[in-house]
Amino acid sequence: MNQNQNRFSSTYGLTKPLALCALTLGMLLGNLRSNAQETQIRGFADFGTNYSNKQANFTLGEQDLFITSDVSDRLSFLGETVFKYSATSPTRFDISIERIIMKYNIKGNHNILFGKHHTPVNYWNDSYHHGRVLFPTIFRPEMFGKGVVPLHTTGIRFQGQNLGKLRFGYDALIGNGEASTDALDFNKKKSIMLGVNMTPIDHFRLGLTYYHDNLPALTTLHHTTIVAKKDVDQSLYSASASYFGNKFELLAEATVATNAYNDTLTDGSITKVNPMSPTAYLYAGYRIKQKFVPYLRADLLQFSHDEVLFSTNAQRGALFGLRYEINYLAVVKLEYAYMETVHEDVQLSHTNTVNFQFAIGF
Repeated sequence: MNQNQNRFSSTYGLTKPLALCALTLGMLLGNLRSNAQETQIRGFADFGTNYSNKQANFTLGEQDLFITSDVSDRLSFLGETVFKYSATSPTRFDISIERIIMKYNIKGNHNILFGKHHTPVNYWNDSYHHGRVLFPTIFRPEMFGKGVVPLHTTGIRFQGQNLGKLRFGYDALIGNGEASTDALDFNKKKSIMLGVNMTPIDHFRLGLTYYHDNLPALTTLHHTTIVAKKDVDQSLYSASASYFGNKFELLAEATVATNAYNDTLTDGSITKVNPMSPTAYLYAGYRIKQKFVPYLRADLLQFSHDEVLFSTNAQRGALFGLRYEINYLAVVKLEYAYMETVHEDVQLSHTNTVNFQFAIGF
């Protein structure tokens, strides 16, 4: 018995066989601990101010709790829970489960994911979630606020990434549609989404997606206040191009929504109405001395007069901002935003807003 074993046995009063067994058990337990699952808990928070209509407001943004865990070498978990202000809540704050994803690696870069996902209908919704420190601008593009983009889908997702020389990727998602809750779908038909993307050169990504859903009349779209006025057969066609290099940043996305429905004419006959509503935005930024990024974003939303799901008021606007990155987990942004709205009676209205945000990750 060596000196360490002698010390161990004498300390605990063990005979040589028992000491060897104890040492072996300790080594095994140490190995199990080293192979145990690795769980990380991170968070995000933001604070802001805005000035509009001759009034300044201080704003408390979302607090985001972000949990990841490697259960095994092929199985992982991601959870995202958001605490945010709500005027309708008795406590003035709501807790929202934004994502719960159990990911199983099938083989190589092919995965199957179960749970509640950010619907990958475009680059923004698939890349930026609730950590505002990661956003290139303070807020999401305007198409999100109008309900055009289905933010979440609870279902099963098949995903492949970085395949071949062009770094090809694919997504196939089937789940509860927009007329649903996180636990119940009010429609027997499921939503489907199919997407492809590729990264032919570093930092440059192209993507195309198709999304389809059926929305029963009088149901409310998930996470919005929009109520379907009729039975709607919805299709979304989206395209995106992004480049985030060391100096230049560019992101352009467009989504065309077709919300088809049956309408009864004055003579009693039924006709199929298929309104088409295009929306788009363009973001561009340029990095100066590593930490400063001046940027701009233009938004365009054009809705058909026959639209029964979204507002029929067209909107166009632009914002100019400056982002200062203290580090990758602390960012300050200052923006001036102008938005013009064309109402159904062809009257114009506009808003001018100055926004400030301090966002961190922790």
